[in-house]
Amino acid sequence: MSQPAFHLAFPVHDLEVTRRFFVDLLGCRVGRESERWIDFDFYGHQITAHLAPEEVPTLALDPSQLSVATNAVDGKAVPVRHFGVILEWQEWHRLADRLRELGVRFLIEPHIRFRGEPGEQATLFLTDPSGNGLEFKSFQDPERVFAR
Repeated sequence: MSQPAFHLAFPVHDLEVTRRFFVDLLGCRVGRESERWIDFDFYGHQITAHLAPEEVPTLALDPSQLSVATNAVDGKAVPVRHFGVILEWQEWHRLADRLRELGVRFLIEPHIRFRGEPGEQATLFLTDPSGNGLEFKSFQDPERVFAR
C-alpha cells in the first residue's frame, strides 16, 4: 500500500521566478496552474505556490537579510517555518552535490545531523525565491525516521 501524498500551499512574490526555482533547480513537474497559482509535483506530493506578494517578507528577495524564527538543532539555527521531503540516501547526496555545483546559497549547508544517534540523518536547508524554507533530508536507515 502506498503512502498518502500531502498537499501544501504557500505564498510567493512571483510565479515565474518560483516556477524556474522548482522546475529548473529542483526538477519538479508543473501540474495545474492559473494566473494566481501553480501546482508542483514535489517528489510525489502536491505543493501549490500562490501569488501573494503581501504575504512575502520584502527581505525575502535578499535571503542574507531575511530574519526568520529559528530553533537551535544540533548547533544549527533551523528555520521554524519550513517544509521538505525525505529522500533516499543516494538521491539526497546527488541533490546536495548538484546544488553545490550550481552555487546554491544554503541556509544550512548539507551535513549529517545527530551522528551516531537513532535519528542520524543527512540534511540541508535552502529558501525558495520568496524566502520559504525548504529542508531536504535522508536517513541511512529509513526505518529510523521516527526513532527516539
